[in-house]
Amino acid sequence: MEDSYRFFANRACKYYPCHEGLAELNCLFCYCPLHDRTDCPGNPHYFEKDGKRIKDCTNCVFPHRPENYEAVMEFLKK
Repeated sequence: MEDSYRFFANRACKYYPCHEGLAELNCLFCYCPLHDRTDCPGNPHYFEKDGKRIKDCTNCVFPHRPENYEAVMEFLKK
């Protein structure tokens, strides 16, 4: 897939690929814009620490899948 406004692969990044198992890893949302949303469409895990509920997105690849660009943008419009 070519780099564009919808997709960017930063293969020069020392952390690339930060998620294994994706044929095309979209780095456009390197920092997930859904991280602070409790109702995000990804697959986060939650755990309790010191009485606080913590969102762990470590294994979530939803925003990094090129086909999910539109879904992320629509979700952010809400």
